[in-house]
Amino acid sequence: MATQQIPRIEVEQREEVGTRPTAHLRQSGRLPAVIYGHKQEPVHVSTDTKQLLDLLHRNVHVLEVVCGSETESCLIKQVQWDHLGTGILHMDLARVDLNERVTVSVEVELVGEPIGLKESHTFLEQNLTALEVECLASDIPEVIKVDVSSLESHTSLTLANVELPDGVQCPLDPETVIASVHIAAAASEPEEEEVETPETEAEPELIGKKAEAEQSEEV
Repeated sequence: MATQQIPRIEVEQREEVGTRPTAHLRQSGRLPAVIYGHKQEPVHVSTDTKQLLDLLHRNVHVLEVVCGSETESCLIKQVQWDHLGTGILHMDLARVDLNERVTVSVEVELVGEPIGLKESHTFLEQNLTALEVECLASDIPEVIKVDVSSLESHTSLTLANVELPDGVQCPLDPETVIASVHIAAAASEPEEEEVETPETEAEPELIGKKAEAEQSEEV
């Protein structure tokens, strides 16, 4: 697998940390972050929020981080989002050697239309939206594409059926289900027939009147 071109971002070192300084950074369009790892001291930095969002939408995992006169490769280790999941609050960057193996979570993208969806009342379920994989830092795939076009109804596609890129390994059980085609529960269950209760025209027995009638017969 060919080594991908690594995107570059510029960061600025920040001296102030804490709630107020970081809130001010976000308001100005910059994202607070920290760079750590490789037995070096952590460095608090900030970068352009829009540029980083664009890279995250492209499923980028490794960055060339430029801070002043220094450039180092960093793995996007953790991104903290707000409660709506749309705005970034903070980012952790881990220093990494491009020739070392790393473990990362990579998005799973289903491609193709399953054969089973041609049947009535069927639907496709994606059981895993991401896979944890191991590979060289320079060879992390943006996405893992999984072809589901051969899936029939009531069948599943497992990790054993997925062709991973060269040099990429997944430690999960090969029988882990990635996607399945099911028949909707409402369609698979027979409808219960409504049983009509026959109406009766008989009047209810009037206990008081019956007792009076019996007494009059005896007189």
